[in-house]
Amino acid sequence: MTLELVPIAALSENQNAWVASLVVGVVVLLVVIALLELLRRTVLKLNDDLWQTWVSGKAVVKNTATSYQLKNVRTGAEDLASELRNHG
Repeated sequence: MTLELVPIAALSENQNAWVASLVVGVVVLLVVIALLELLRRTVLKLNDDLWQTWVSGKAVVKNTATSYQLKNVRTGAEDLASELRNHG
């Protein structure tokens, strides 16, 4: 009879170890799922922010693409003004 109690005690000890490892595994799994969800939400928010930056940047480029010509306009206006002074 004593021989039968040893395997039962070992089996019970084994079961406790399995239950503990499964509980730890479930906790780790839940933490990983929470972190992945946080990462997913952060990436989506960042994607939206980057898209807004891209659209705003394109608008700035569109509005300033010809600003280098302002130098030529100023020079031309000065030339025109001096020419008008000569004829006026």
